[in-house]
Amino acid sequence: MPARAEQGFTLLEMLVAMAVLSLGALALLNLAGENTRTAGALEQRFFASVVAENRAVEALTAPAPPALGEERGADRAGRETWRWTRRVSAAGEGMLRVDVRVAGPGDRTAGEVTAFRGPP
Repeated sequence: MPARAEQGFTLLEMLVAMAVLSLGALALLNLAGENTRTAGALEQRFFASVVAENRAVEALTAPAPPALGEERGADRAGRETWRWTRRVSAAGEGMLRVDVRVAGPGDRTAGEVTAFRGPP
């Protein structure tokens, strides 16, 4: 029986190689999609925390202590308008507790900050 010369890959070997490469490419595309989603969520949390911290610092640094109760408003940060709620309550012995909750699109809480203001 004459020996046949091997030249290149068989069709089956090529199909297996293409399947392996396709799985690797799909995994990379999935990873890129997850990174994009994570970056978007991180950006939203970042801007929400900036708005929450700004509202808390405003209450802490105002010349007069903030009034007890709840206050609502909206601030623009990034490409979104963030709705915030600030609750001021007594925390004992002249201390005030300031809770700020920030909601983004869909009324989901995206950031929260709690701070305390001491007596003047």
